[in-house]
Amino acid sequence: MKHILPILTITTLAAAASAQSAAASSGLSYNRVGLGYDTDSKGYSLSASALIGGSNFLVSASTTIDSKNAGAANGADSVSLGYVFKNVAFGADATLSVGSNESYGLGIRKDLGSNIEGSVGYSREAGVNGYSIGLAYNLTKQYQLGVEYSKASGASSETSIVLHYNF
Repeated sequence: MKHILPILTITTLAAAASAQSAAASSGLSYNRVGLGYDTDSKGYSLSASALIGGSNFLVSASTTIDSKNAGAANGADSVSLGYVFKNVAFGADATLSVGSNESYGLGIRKDLGSNIEGSVGYSREAGVNGYSIGLAYNLTKQYQLGVEYSKASGASSETSIVLHYNF
């Protein structure tokens, strides 16, 4: 009888921890590669990201290719390391990242339901602030088609169409 209270306490704590870890799964894929087309510079971009093992640490890389706009940076490469905070508020995930070219950022992603996902972001690279907003539709579990509008301080805005493959 004297062991019932500690057993109930441990069982309750274990059940609460189990429920919290089940709720921490947001359903958003972070293991993916993407091919993007910038409608303004008429160039393409490649991107890839993956969670390291079963952790929330995220490794990302991107590059631009085949820009038709003389002012656009062709071959602009970047890599970053981030941490994904799942279900931070209202079911949204927040990712804090730091990367090459003196960059850091905050990204928010949320599954809006009906296979639609929304995102907003802030980044700072080499002293320049950037903002983005995006909307994506999950065609299947593996393929996602999205559009993103971004603006950096002192630069023109960009609209990109991206096809992601989730793995």
